[in-house]
Amino acid sequence: MAVSDPIADFLTRIRNALKAQHRYVDCDWSKLKENIAVILKGQGFVESFLVRQESQQRGTIRVFLKYTPQRRSVIQGIKRVSRPGLRRYVGHGDIPHFYGGTGVSIVSTSQGVMAGAEASKRKIGGELLCMVW
Repeated sequence: MAVSDPIADFLTRIRNALKAQHRYVDCDWSKLKENIAVILKGQGFVESFLVRQESQQRGTIRVFLKYTPQRRSVIQGIKRVSRPGLRRYVGHGDIPHFYGGTGVSIVSTSQGVMAGAEASKRKIGGELLCMVW
């Protein structure tokens, strides 16, 4: 069955795996999902990820989830903002900063997918994909 919003599917798989306290989660690979995983790893929300490409267009991405020593997930919440039915674009001054800077907004810009703080620093706006805290 075709997925109408692959980014929402990716985020939901991560959210469900965190609730079930799984060690990792597997999803279909795309460049956009890989870029989101790079940002999540860089911000310290996931331990690591692996990409296994079967061909140029097909593959699997395995995201290793991160937990505290008390076995609580590092990701407290994850929310899809822009969606296929209602795209949400923001200017560099409107990128949300929340939870005292511990949360991260992920923005798709003309210069690639990046964290909201980096996009604000570079003065670039774009599509607000999701927020993670």
